[in-house]
Amino acid sequence: MKTIRIISAVLIITQIGIAQENKKTIAPKAYAEVSVKLDGKWEGHKYIGGNFKNVTSMKLAKEHTDHSFDIRYEGPGFENKHIAYRLYLDWRNAIDLFGKYSDTIVLPKIGLDGFDSYHEKCVWGSDILKVGKGMGIGSIGRLVNNQVLHFNTVDSTFVKIENLSKQSNVLVDYFGWNTANEKIDLKSKLSVFPDEYYVKHTITPSKSTPGICTGIVKLKNLELIKAESANKKWAYVATYGPQSMFSDNLGMAVFYQTSTVDSLVEGVDDHLIVFKPSNTAVSFYFLGAWEKEKAGLKSQEEFIAYLNKKLALLNAKNNL
Repeated sequence: MKTIRIISAVLIITQIGIAQENKKTIAPKAYAEVSVKLDGKWEGHKYIGGNFKNVTSMKLAKEHTDHSFDIRYEGPGFENKHIAYRLYLDWRNAIDLFGKYSDTIVLPKIGLDGFDSYHEKCVWGSDILKVGKGMGIGSIGRLVNNQVLHFNTVDSTFVKIENLSKQSNVLVDYFGWNTANEKIDLKSKLSVFPDEYYVKHTITPSKSTPGICTGIVKLKNLELIKAESANKKWAYVATYGPQSMFSDNLGMAVFYQTSTVDSLVEGVDDHLIVFKPSNTAVSFYFLGAWEKEKAGLKSQEEFIAYLNKKLALLNAKNNL
C-alpha cells in the first residue's frame, strides 16, 4: 500500500508539473509591444549602449531617426498567429512584415541578437518585405503633386501599447505633422486580432486635409487585384506573387470603405488609396499572407478566396 501511495503521489506531482509547464508555453495569439533602450546615451542621432526594455507607453526622442538603435526593430510591433507587423517609428512611417514559421508569439525574440539579424532567415522566420521608398502595407502618408510625403517633420510622437483579451492595439499620436506647409495632428490606432490575418487601422486627422492616403508597396510589377462588395460599400486592392525578400509568394491587401475614398492612384512606389478630406475617424483593414507560414494560405487561389470571404462579411456586417 505504501508503494502504491508513493507512486500515486509521484504521478500527481508529475501531472501538476506538466500542466504548469504547458501553461507556461501557451502564448497569446495576438500581441503588441514597443521596446526601447535605457541607460545609454545619445551621440547625435545614434543611441549608444543601454539595454532594451518593453514599455507600455513612450514619447519618441527628438534625436530619433531611421537606424538610431534606440528602439528594437525600429518601432512598435504587433502580431496575430499568422504573421507579424512592425511600424517604422520615424520619418518613413512605413509598415513592414515579419514572416513566421510558427503560430506562436515571436516578436519578443526579434532584434535581440543583433540589430539587423531579422533580415536573415532565423528559427522563428524573418523580415519578408522590402519597403524601400514605399509605404509598406497599410501605413499613412499624404499625396501631394503625385509624391507621397512621409513624416519628415513632426513636433512630437507618442505611442501606447494595449494587450487586451480579444485584441492588441498600438496607438500613435502624431502632433504637428507638417506637409506642404500644412500642419495637423493625427491619431492612429492599429488593432490586431488573434486568429485573423488583418489589422484594423483607424485614423483621425485633426482637420480635413486632402491627400491623406494608404497603400501597398509596388514590387515585381505584379498585377493589382481589385474587387468590390455586392452592395458597393466596401472594396479591396491586393497583390500576390513572389514579392517577399526571398522571392516566396506573398499576398498583401487593403480593404476600404468606398464612401471614405476619393481615388485610387498609381504612385511612384505604391498602389495608393487616397481618402476624402475628413476630420472624423476613418477605418480600413490591411493584411499580409506568406506562403511559408504554418497552415497558411499557400496559393493565390486560397488568398483570393480568403479576401472574398472577408469582403462578403463586410458587405453583410460593415465590419470584420
